[in-house]
Amino acid sequence: MILQGERVPLPPVPVVHGQFEAHARATPDAVAVFHAGRRLTYAELDARANRFAHFLAGRGAGRGAKVGICLDYSPDMLVAILGTLKAGAAYVPFDPAYPPARLRLLLEQVPGLALIVASPATAGLVAGASVEVTGFEELAGQLEALPATGPAVEVSGDDVCYAVFTSGSTGTPKLTAVRHRGWFNLMNWLRLEYGLHRGSHHLVVSAFGFDLSQRALMTPLFCGATQYLMASRNFDPMLAYRMLGEHDIRTVHCASSTLYLLVDWETARGGDTLTRLDHVLFGGEPLKPERLLHWARREGNTCTLLHQYGVAECTDVATSFDLAGYRPGVHEVAPVGRPAHNTTVHLLDEELRGVAAGEQGEICISGTGVGAGYLGGTGPEQAKFTTVEAGGAPLALYRTGDRGYVNEDGDLVVLGRIDSQVKVRGMRIDPADVERALGRLPGVREAAVAVTYTGSGEAELSAFVVPAGADLAEDDLRARLLEDLPRTMVPARFRNIPRIPLSPHGKVDRAALADAIARGI
Repeated sequence: MILQGERVPLPPVPVVHGQFEAHARATPDAVAVFHAGRRLTYAELDARANRFAHFLAGRGAGRGAKVGICLDYSPDMLVAILGTLKAGAAYVPFDPAYPPARLRLLLEQVPGLALIVASPATAGLVAGASVEVTGFEELAGQLEALPATGPAVEVSGDDVCYAVFTSGSTGTPKLTAVRHRGWFNLMNWLRLEYGLHRGSHHLVVSAFGFDLSQRALMTPLFCGATQYLMASRNFDPMLAYRMLGEHDIRTVHCASSTLYLLVDWETARGGDTLTRLDHVLFGGEPLKPERLLHWARREGNTCTLLHQYGVAECTDVATSFDLAGYRPGVHEVAPVGRPAHNTTVHLLDEELRGVAAGEQGEICISGTGVGAGYLGGTGPEQAKFTTVEAGGAPLALYRTGDRGYVNEDGDLVVLGRIDSQVKVRGMRIDPADVERALGRLPGVREAAVAVTYTGSGEAELSAFVVPAGADLAEDDLRARLLEDLPRTMVPARFRNIPRIPLSPHGKVDRAALADAIARGI
């Protein structure tokens, strides 16, 4: 089974910073970035990025080099990103929100790392790096002496523009690289498909290390709009909601769990800030539609909710679905829609043969967005980037490891990870299937299921439930689940909790839940 996105031609040099530079020439006085009361115009941002690009070129950090960025959200972060792209190098985000131990692990995984850009507040987090750590404060005089015009560097659509860390099935960090061509195609599709324009101002709400944050950072600059940045290292729903209300922000990209928090904040206060947005683009984890539908169908809500699917290895977004088309009772799982421009989704069996419509298969992606692979990777995960024959010609393909099918409407439905299935009492179970069943029970506001282990090392399921009102009795939850699920899929234990913990990326932190059980908390 194949889903084919529309074929849309790209310019001869599809590089994202080229689109930003065009806006800097056309509207130099337009505000490019707003942060902590400070505004930077397109002309100012372009000049600062050009000077940094000349600095990198002078250090030999040009095409093929990797520049680490460990900065909090600020104009300096955008200067570092754009300057790196202009120099022909690729940037690697080192998220200051990560624990120091994880940052130390990530620092060892980057081949060709030339230097790291940090600030006085973040330099200590990457002090153990084997390369130079520098910052705009100490470079101020040197940068001011460099040209404000762009360097004469030829960057192609095949060059790598950024690389982000993804854990991979083994849990070991993998550095997956994205090409300019794929990144440009993604933002061009968003612009054309959803009518994003110079007034489509954005607010970034997710952590810097998240693949979703890379397009969230650059899409407004691609469209000539303003990028709003929160003065907070970690997601703050109160600050985010206040900024959405105080500024003319039209678009937000976020993980599903982050959207739930924003909707909860608005619902509790009877506000309408979110309902007046143009678009919220969200995904990254199994959707719980019941958390959104009441708010989404409020009278006067003009916000378009776009439920999207993709992987970091293929430039973040492969498909999109307008949640207005979701039909409870018909859609057991909310669809993720149809492919982006120049993108093809394949449903394949274990032998990489196509499955029939309606049949489950592994979701594989081909097209412009397929990335450059795992940098420095030689392990089994590298085999996920493969080549198959299609129409007598080789076709580059990425095997996502996700399972799904195409429904009767022609939309992709994602069912979960193939490798997330766990064997419990001899049966293979996907915890996401149990979460969906729990979420449908009356009185359950939200639920998460984690794999935990008994004292003898046997796997079992533990359910964590956020009740809509009073705490829910374990025996009652178990009895009601048994009406819909076989006994082997019913969790061994249930726990009422006030909220589901989130990772720095804004997704459900199942590791934290499992750890709480292991420590008897």
